[in-house]
Amino acid sequence: MENETVSRNFIENIIDQDLKDGVYDTVRTRFPPEPNGYLHIGHAKSILLNYGLAREYNGEFNLRFDDTNPTKEKTEFVRSIEEDVRWLGADWEGRLFFASDYFQQMYEVAVKLIRKGKAYVCDLTADEIREYRGTLTQPGKESPYRNRSVEENLRLFEEMKEGRYGDGEKVLRARIDMASPNMNMRDPVLYRVAHLTHHNTGDEWCIYPMYDFAHPIEDAIEGVTHSICTLEFEDHRPLYDWVVREAEYPHPPKQIEFAKLYLTNVVTGKRYIKKLVEDGTVDGWDDPRLVSIAALRRRGYTPESIQRFVELCGVSKANSSVDYAMLEYCIREDLKLKRPRMMAVLDPIRLVIDNYPQGQTEYLEAPNNMENPELGSRMIPFGPELYIEREDFMIDPPRKYKRLFLGTEVRLMNAYFVTCTGYEADDDGTVRVVHCQYDPDTKGGNAPDGRKVKGTIHWVEASNAGQAVVRLYENIVDEEKGVYNKEDGSLNVNPNSLTTVTAFVEPALMKARGYDSYQFVRNGFFCADIRDSKEGAPVFNRIVSLKSSFRLPK
Repeated sequence: MENETVSRNFIENIIDQDLKDGVYDTVRTRFPPEPNGYLHIGHAKSILLNYGLAREYNGEFNLRFDDTNPTKEKTEFVRSIEEDVRWLGADWEGRLFFASDYFQQMYEVAVKLIRKGKAYVCDLTADEIREYRGTLTQPGKESPYRNRSVEENLRLFEEMKEGRYGDGEKVLRARIDMASPNMNMRDPVLYRVAHLTHHNTGDEWCIYPMYDFAHPIEDAIEGVTHSICTLEFEDHRPLYDWVVREAEYPHPPKQIEFAKLYLTNVVTGKRYIKKLVEDGTVDGWDDPRLVSIAALRRRGYTPESIQRFVELCGVSKANSSVDYAMLEYCIREDLKLKRPRMMAVLDPIRLVIDNYPQGQTEYLEAPNNMENPELGSRMIPFGPELYIEREDFMIDPPRKYKRLFLGTEVRLMNAYFVTCTGYEADDDGTVRVVHCQYDPDTKGGNAPDGRKVKGTIHWVEASNAGQAVVRLYENIVDEEKGVYNKEDGSLNVNPNSLTTVTAFVEPALMKARGYDSYQFVRNGFFCADIRDSKEGAPVFNRIVSLKSSFRLPK
């Protein structure tokens, strides 16, 4: 419709005004992760927001690694982040950058600040700097080294670069205002000495820039127009602007903050995930119980489902939490019409059809997805012995139970009507075999006389069934206790977060390869594990169950 009103978020409104006022003539955004761990679902919002804005305005999107802290950064994390961003569909079109590529330019900016009297070398220890900084209600105290001459500061900073001082012995600080109401402006540290090997520059440098100094320089060098970051950097914006102004960049970028994406009852903190990995509670940063992007991908989430989730969350300035059920809703909605519905029995008992010809196997046609005829159909084997779910037979059923019990008739999905005639149980009462009679006139699941049955159950033919490992997941944390222990801050780990079973599955499912996903009738959506599945021996991760009480607000 021509007059349709399009709702725009506050970032789009700012960009619209900047373009209208001629502040910028193009739009360039970036996603700037520090390569010190795997990305999680919260990062997906930032990736898709920055990429989406660049695409909306026919601009450019950069991927840049903020690798200014060699203590925690690894090439492994660089590679995983590249894979995650690419998988989400954000195309940086070859514009891949590293903060460490700009170390020489950052050093030159620091020298410029010293020459302008805007930076000085300080000998205070980290604890003393903290003490001198003051509080929210009291101004800070000036460092006794604040008034060193430009010449002395240039000499000392050069000596820092040459490696003449030990770690923590000297720092370079901005000279701004120790009485500023903004703590970030009280002569922040710009450079520190750190004799560490860097993943990208090796041992070339022994001084490294601080994030708040490096980040605005990186943006300015790359011509970023709008530096989109999360809300905790709002108080850092005056320092960001100070750096690009004092460095005299002609087209300074504009920092804009938005609210982070918080999910309820999940673990996103890198130190907590690192501990879960080191303790062996999970099998890596991509364990399907986690919400790292790699873990969600391995579990079977799709880029489209995460894109939809981020879209539903929206963009705002107010922090809020989103129920994990919304993420599950998005993957259900994405898969329900795209994936075939196959039969797998996760807790099997045998069903013997006593009047079916022994030794005979026939093949029945089954639709791959009744809601999407375009997915076609397949042929599935049927014979005198089947596997059914244990919960689909009861000796003493409750009222309104619609599955198998003595004397009742049910439909075997896509097959025949069967009537239960008996069962075999162990001494402890555990049912092992259920006996029944089938009606050969009900082939395809309908009776020619028009009679109806109340229940339909799924099944797998025994002689052709494959056996597959199936993993059933619960939340990695105990939701009743909360994510964190209030006394010591540790995680309240759920000991039942993973259950592994051996299931009987349709023969076609034995051909599954990593990332192939399906709906298992009545059991949920499942994905073949990329790491542990082998040819002819798939391992399936349950992505999500079929039903949820979650509903989108109207």
